Amino acid sequence: MTLSLSLADQIALELRADIIGGRLLPGMALVEVDLVKVYSASRNTIREALHRLGQEGLTRYVRNKGVMVRRLERDEVRDLFRVRRTLELQAIAQSDRLSETQCERMQSAIEATTLAREREDWRAVATHSLVFHQHVVGLMHSPLFDEFFAQVIAQLRLVFCAAPDEQRFQSPWLERDREIYTLLAIGNKPAAQEAMELYLHDSERLSLALFDHP
Repeated sequence: MTLSLSLADQIALELRADIIGGRLLPGMALVEVDLVKVYSASRNTIREALHRLGQEGLTRYVRNKGVMVRRLERDEVRDLFRVRRTLELQAIAQSDRLSETQCERMQSAIEATTLAREREDWRAVATHSLVFHQHVVGLMHSPLFDEFFAQVIAQLRLVFCAAPDEQRFQSPWLERDREIYTLLAIGNKPAAQEAMELYLHDSERLSLALFDHP
């Protein structure tokens, strides 16, 4: 049974999608009066939506400034990658041979990443790569994990926004996503796990390095 979402939940999901899409960046203010107009919602509804985003680690309240999109700390980034290793490696370990639908979803994310790179839209490159990894977690067929990982990638998106050179930061990942997909598609799970482990190790290292250059 699918539960219908409240308006506050729908707004929270749209704002989260704006974070994942790179349209809401760390430090941006989420002004209640503006959101009331955009979503034709009451202030209480907007406050409820913003509260949910705060619970997901995406916003914080700053005195005299209001609600703002968060900047994550180094320890939080380490924890995000701890979660990524747990979910993505487990998803590969317990996955069956990819179905046609799973192949199509992963290929679509990789194609979107390719097109974004050709346009040199590095913000979109990051977004579509994260979508690919969402599909990896989707191999577990768990709506709860899918929802949780959507929150994780939204936080990761806020980390990636801090890269001073987006092209340099995002360039390596497309070919590695494609390698992981190819290994999954042919059913070579041990090699796919190894490739993912190396991917996450390198991604964490580069993400943590962002904190060395304020």
